[in-house]
Amino acid sequence: MSTPSAPHTAPPVWRTRWDAMAPRERRLVLAAALLVAAALAWWLLLAPALRTLREAPARHAALDAQLERMQALAAEARLLQADASTRPSQAEAQRALQSAAAALGSGARVSLMGERATVGLQGVPAAAIPPWLAQVRGNARSVPVEAHLTRSSAKPQAQPAASAAPQKPTPAGEARWDGAIVFALPPR
Repeated sequence: MSTPSAPHTAPPVWRTRWDAMAPRERRLVLAAALLVAAALAWWLLLAPALRTLREAPARHAALDAQLERMQALAAEARLLQADASTRPSQAEAQRALQSAAAALGSGARVSLMGERATVGLQGVPAAAIPPWLAQVRGNARSVPVEAHLTRSSAKPQAQPAASAAPQKPTPAGEARWDGAIVFALPPR
């Protein structure tokens, strides 16, 4: 009777090639494998983490600025809600809107229709519009509900000497706007 013998397995191909290599070749293959492993570790693990670490202060500052802006808007909204009881009458809002429009000069005309006021703009400097809107929001307690603005192709007009609100001269290349902004006035 024959005894069962252990199955004979051939060594893997890579093992036979490794055994056939000279010691110097083995060291070179190991060094190349370590270099590839180190490069993969750098590209997949360390580089993204270091990039995130480098970008973190700038992103943190941007998020802090955004949070500060949102908190300021929330505080302004709370003030506006608290001031709802002291909201000006429609006549007071109309007067405040007309006086604010006068600050834009001859390029702004106000037309009133019920609880809406339309301010037509012609050749008004772009830089003058944001502070004017803030003034309207603060004094007349009105916000725009609709706006149609296009860049003006007209040349700047000279201001009359008797203008109620003197304006700063605007640079020749500054953008100017034509169009209309519609405001909702408080109900009567």
